[in-house]
Order: sequence, then C-alpha cells, then structure tokens
Amino acid sequence: MPLNDVALCSRALMRIGCKPIASFADGTAESEIAGALYPSARDAMLSAYGWSFAAGQAALTQLTEAPLADYQYAYGLPNDFLRALSAGSGGRGRGLDYRISRNVLHTDADSVLLTYIYLPDESEFPPFFAAALIARLAAEFCIPLTESTSRAEALYRLADDEFRKAKQIDAQQDTPARIENFPLVDVRG
Repeated sequence: MPLNDVALCSRALMRIGCKPIASFADGTAESEIAGALYPSARDAMLSAYGWSFAAGQAALTQLTEAPLADYQYAYGLPNDFLRALSAGSGGRGRGLDYRISRNVLHTDADSVLLTYIYLPDESEFPPFFAAALIARLAAEFCIPLTESTSRAEALYRLADDEFRKAKQIDAQQDTPARIENFPLVDVRG
C-alpha cells in the first residue's frame, strides 16, 4: 500500500510511542516536529544511495554563461535534482568528466545526458525504502519528542540496519556493473 508523507511520519511517531498525526498542521508537538524534520530526512535518505526507483535521466539545457575556468560549458540541473550519479553524451549516460558547482554542471561536452537521483512522490517509494525511512524518522523524532538519548541511539542503530537491508534489496534490481576499459585486461590480448 503506497504511503504519503503524513502516513510515513505517523508510523514513525507510533514507533516511539506518540500519537499519529492527520496532517502537519495539526497544531500538536508531533505534527510540528514531523513537519520540520521530514523533508530533510527524506532527502538525505534518497541522496545517500543510488536508489533504482529514484534514478532518472535528463538531457540538460546548456546555459548561456560559460564557466570561468576549467570547463567550456555550463548546464542547468533539473528541478527535482538531488544527486548526480553520472553524466554522458551521445546516447550514453556515463563517461563525461564534469563538476557540479552552485547547482550548475560544468563540462567540456557540447551536450549532456545526466543520470541522477530525483525526488519521487512518496507513493512511489517501494516497501523496503519506506521501512528504512520510517526507522530513520523514528530516530530523528525521538529526542525532540521523548528527550531520551539512549532510546534515540538504539533507534539510530535500527535505522542503520534497515538502511543496509534496503540497499541490499535495491542493489538486486539492476544488472551488476561490469569493468569496461581496464588496461590490465587489454594488455593480456
């Protein structure tokens, strides 16, 4: 069952013994804390790993102003951009030398195809990611709502375990990467 932002936060709140919320504007301490901490915790979890469900590609638009040094061209990043995975050109999603600075991608290529982590809707979160996010939210909410540091430490350990499990499951959604241009293999003939 797909969950929304409030449902994810409510499940995390119930894990620490608090009442669930109906919205971030409930006027309760729980809804205020959840509303303040949720967006940054979600974005941090999404950008911490190259999740297959949150990976997308976009052809970038070249900006008129060139970089001051090191590269010839500058490109604007997509609005839903969280983290770059790779950049390529000519129908390939990787292989370019680039640098991202101040929300602009700099490179010497005259066209760029960016593979990146974007911000999906919560309803698109697979169950393994939702479980990891709920565990992280419970840990984040614990100190402001319960003032128990020992409990928060235990919840952070549980959240780290859930994160590792989610990464393992997500890694099985893709063909393993193969070594492409490796000089020692080329020498062997």
